[in-house]
Amino acid sequence: MTTASLLDEFMDALLPLRPRAVWAHGSLAGGDYQEGRSDLDLIAVLPGPLSLGTVRRLARSHRRLRGAPLAANLHCSYLTPATLGDPGRSHLTWAHGRLMRRPVTPVTRRELHDFGRVLRGEPPAGLLPPVSGEQLNGFVVRDQRTFWRPAVDRARLWRQDVWVDLGLLTFARATVTLRDGRLISKREALAELPALGAPAEIVEDIARRRYEAPVPGPATADWLARRAGLTRACLGPAIDALVTAYG
Repeated sequence: MTTASLLDEFMDALLPLRPRAVWAHGSLAGGDYQEGRSDLDLIAVLPGPLSLGTVRRLARSHRRLRGAPLAANLHCSYLTPATLGDPGRSHLTWAHGRLMRRPVTPVTRRELHDFGRVLRGEPPAGLLPPVSGEQLNGFVVRDQRTFWRPAVDRARLWRQDVWVDLGLLTFARATVTLRDGRLISKREALAELPALGAPAEIVEDIARRRYEAPVPGPATADWLARRAGLTRACLGPAIDALVTAYG
C-alpha cells in the first residue's frame, strides 16, 4: 500500500460523515515526506457535533486500517466548525494506535495556512482563523520552556531515536521561527543544527536514519548512551538561551 492509496482508503471511510474538509500538514504538506518514516499528519473538519456514535465509528475505521502498511504513522485530529477557533482546545485525535484528545497548536494552524495540503473539501483559509505572529511566537517559547526543557532532564528518554530527532529538530525550527518569523521543514532544520551548536556526529546520525536507504540497522548500546549525553548537553543550555532571548 502506498501513501496515496492509504489516504484514499482513509478518506473513503470518512465520506459517510460528510467532512467539510480534510487537510494535511507536517512533512506531507511541506515537501519533506519520507514514505514509511514520516508521520501522516491530518486534520478532518466534520459537520459536528461529534456524537458518541461518531466517535465509535471513527475508532472502528482507524482500527480497520491498523494492519495496513504505513497506517501506524497516520494521525488525524477531528474538528468541527464550532470548535476549531480555539488553539488551546483539545480535539478528538487518533494517534499512536488509539483515540486521545489534544490541541491543534498555533504551529500546526500556521502550517495549514502557509502550506497546508487540501486533500478534500474547503481550504484552511475559509474555515480556520489566522494565527498572529504574537500567538505563534508565544506558543513556540512556551513549548520549549515547559515541555522540551524539563524533558532534557529525563535522561532515559534520550536513548530513543524519536526524542533525539524531535528534540533537536524542534529546537532548530523554533529558533528559525523566532528569529526569522517563518516555519521550516525538518530537512531545513537539520541543515540549521550545526550552526546552532549540535554535534556533527548527532546531525549525521539523524540524517542517516531519516534519509539514507536502506534504513540503518539498530545502534549499539554504547552509541545510544553517548548520543543521549551529547544531545542533552547541547540542548539544555541552548533552550535556556533561546527562552531567555525571546521569552
